[in-house]
Amino acid sequence: MTLAGCGPSGSGGRDGSVRFAWWGGADRQRAYLEGLDAFTAANPDIKVAPEFGDYDAYQERMTTQMAARDVPDVFWIPSPAVLTYRDAGLYRDLEGIDGLDLSAFGADQIESFRLGGELNTLPKSVFSPVVRYNATFLEEDGVTLPEQLSWDGLAELLVDYTKENGSGRVGTTYGPYHDMPFESFLRQRGEDLWTEDGRLGASVDGVAAWIDWWEKLRLAGATTTVSQQDGIEPSWAQVGDKVLLTFANSNHIVDDAQAFPDYTFDQRDVPAAEDAAAGYHFTYYSRFAMYSGVPDDRVESAAALMSFNLNSPELLGLVGLSAGAPPNASLLDAYEPDASPDEQKVITVTREIAGTEQRPRYEAPAGSGSWRDLMIRELEEVTLGQKSVPDAAAAFVEAVEGEIAGA
Repeated sequence: MTLAGCGPSGSGGRDGSVRFAWWGGADRQRAYLEGLDAFTAANPDIKVAPEFGDYDAYQERMTTQMAARDVPDVFWIPSPAVLTYRDAGLYRDLEGIDGLDLSAFGADQIESFRLGGELNTLPKSVFSPVVRYNATFLEEDGVTLPEQLSWDGLAELLVDYTKENGSGRVGTTYGPYHDMPFESFLRQRGEDLWTEDGRLGASVDGVAAWIDWWEKLRLAGATTTVSQQDGIEPSWAQVGDKVLLTFANSNHIVDDAQAFPDYTFDQRDVPAAEDAAAGYHFTYYSRFAMYSGVPDDRVESAAALMSFNLNSPELLGLVGLSAGAPPNASLLDAYEPDASPDEQKVITVTREIAGTEQRPRYEAPAGSGSWRDLMIRELEEVTLGQKSVPDAAAAFVEAVEGEIAGA
């Protein structure tokens, strides 16, 4: 397996190779290339052409490939694009495909994988929103997180911590850009970020309540400043040693903890409002798919590669849990004894949240792919004092609804 295959294949798979596309950093690239070597060693009749890039470059390349109908045979799906890719006809129906081994999954689990009743994508990993905290700081500063953590209680704790710790640390980063905690916040209010019929489910009041929670912390000095974190989206390496806790996805601890090896990090479920709506928890499926245009004589080989991603202990041993826990529970059970301490924390919270009551969750509709950018734009206006929280919330809702309508 060579890096020469990391760009779009000039052969377009016409040499019989299965094109496989994914994203991530250099470590993930190396791990998956090793994993693909293991796959080809076990399946010498199947060639694999890897196509790799960082997250932004990956999405740009996919857009170009979609326009040219030159899409990889098996590909990861960015979260804002799940339904966009579906509506563009990129997914092949996976029902009953020879070589696709779904034996590790029960009927109910497979049902949960479907989009609109169709089995056209599968989860490559699962994760959930969490609060990640610096356990070293907690011990040094004599702080205890309460067993039951509410949004109001957390805000009070962060303000007090900022005032009282003697090390110049602050409670958290300024983080209203965090998408999955935002979604959990909305679901606790009985709202959904996206609706089943492909609309924005967040109300102006819901968006305003979220931004306002963060603004109160920022104005109280309990967050890093936008200047300190160099914008609305901070670099963890830049601010991770300045805060007690932050919001994150449950898998992020695997990579982020390595940036500060002198500290111990842990994580737990996000805060819950006292009147939180039932079933607000959710487990996010990070999906991958087979391209609808895969030639019939390559479908079984592509299915074998998908099965390898779903079921291989060897691949999981190489790539670990930095992209999330595998949806295959038996695979996770087998991996757990060898998991790193930080990966153990991913496993613990994944199982905890997976065991909660969860009402249905819907994917982002076509046209909504830039919603995070629209949120950041409004947050910048608020932090610069150029727009009130209610006006920013209203502008966000209007902009997202407009983009969906125009898709």
